[in-house]
Amino acid sequence: MRVLENLEPKKVFEYFEEICSIPHGSRDTKRISDYLVQFAVDHGFTYYQDEMNNVIIIAEATEGYENAEPIIMQGHMDMVCEKENDVTIDFEKDGLNLYVDGDFVKAKGTTLGGDDGVAIAYALAILDSKEIKRPRLEVVITVDEEIGMLGAEGIDLSMLKGHTMLNIDSDEEGFFLTSCAGGMSVEASIPVKRTQMEGSKMNLLITGLEGGHSGAEIHKEHGNADILMGRLLDLITEAGPCGIVNLNGGLKDNAIARECSCDILVPTEMVPVVQTICKNLEANLKTELSVSDPNVVIGVTDLGTAKEAILDYSSTEKVVFYLRTVPNGVMNMSRTMEGFVETSLNLGIMNLHQDSLDMVTSIRSCVPSRKEDLKNRVVKLVEMLGGEVTITGDYPAWVYKEESPLREAVDKIYTELFGEKPVFQTIHAGLECGIFSDKIKDLDCVSFGPNNYDIHTPKERLSISSTKRYWDFLVAFLENAK
Repeated sequence: MRVLENLEPKKVFEYFEEICSIPHGSRDTKRISDYLVQFAVDHGFTYYQDEMNNVIIIAEATEGYENAEPIIMQGHMDMVCEKENDVTIDFEKDGLNLYVDGDFVKAKGTTLGGDDGVAIAYALAILDSKEIKRPRLEVVITVDEEIGMLGAEGIDLSMLKGHTMLNIDSDEEGFFLTSCAGGMSVEASIPVKRTQMEGSKMNLLITGLEGGHSGAEIHKEHGNADILMGRLLDLITEAGPCGIVNLNGGLKDNAIARECSCDILVPTEMVPVVQTICKNLEANLKTELSVSDPNVVIGVTDLGTAKEAILDYSSTEKVVFYLRTVPNGVMNMSRTMEGFVETSLNLGIMNLHQDSLDMVTSIRSCVPSRKEDLKNRVVKLVEMLGGEVTITGDYPAWVYKEESPLREAVDKIYTELFGEKPVFQTIHAGLECGIFSDKIKDLDCVSFGPNNYDIHTPKERLSISSTKRYWDFLVAFLENAK
């Protein structure tokens, strides 16, 4: 029995449930890509599937709409795979465990992938319908958006005829995005050396943080577990000898790190000192983060006596220095759009290996020169510590279009349907619209989507009623595009 079979719009949730049953994390998109191709084959549509697994499905106009301008519908097929610690799931093998809670669709203990499975579900439901009247529809579903919009960067769009695009990759009803920040990922590797030490082994765990999208939610100033671990290690190393054995935090560069774990070795007499430091810092953080992260916890576990390979003194100093000095969070607020973030960065992934500390930081800005300047700051810091940097996923900002027939049409149809005007605004998160605007001359596009809360976290939940309202909007928009 399908969990979502009684929800409306029926076809949208039917396809959404099918999508959720197929593993489709970033870099694991072959199966969902083939599913889309099979859909196109079954329905007799023209399709294109490239080596990256990007898929384009083209459906010619319905009767009476042959002379209407083609419409591009666009979203991405990959999802961020996050889970609660006590949840057993293999994201490469298992589908999601969906359930309905009031007005929300959720997945038990994991991210839902409403970002951006809902875009695919909308598109397939429209293509599947014989009742909806519409222009030529060009559905573009990209891969690996969540790890740098790699699919959008590599896709060939030469077969498209449309210059009007609906990007369904936003998550707040009533708000239509018209511009966004550009960004990049900075992959840093700092060399470290190890030595042997015997002492009391302790595990430090910073958890209970809210996390969230490193673009859309960076302004909420949620605690970053990686950065907080640097603060904790600074206090401990100042108090006495401390050897770092393991250090791991965060899972995605575009998600604010919710948890960070570190194993250390200390002299036995340091154990109560470390416990006191953890207790005191936790109390301070509960005050400092009382609004953004009220459930922050610093766990400390005595693992007994051990002999381990730890970072030597110089390497420990380098690691702590980097975590205490690397910029993180909001750097600049917009001077042209009050209340919006202009420039930020997020240390999202941190892993200590045998001979290196490897980290991935996401940088965003709607001002290209500030994006470049912030990158240079991080690069200088890494290189000063003897490390190396690789830049990936560099994508352009989506620049606001002064004249937009699409915005006018959206304004008119949305107002007529719901009795209130939509809000057009910018967003600090990166969107594929910037890359598509570079590829398609004179592209007119907006980004929107139904209410989907706490994306990129296991608390993610998609509003059923909002999904229905945006379905009504999509159908009305297409039928009025004649």
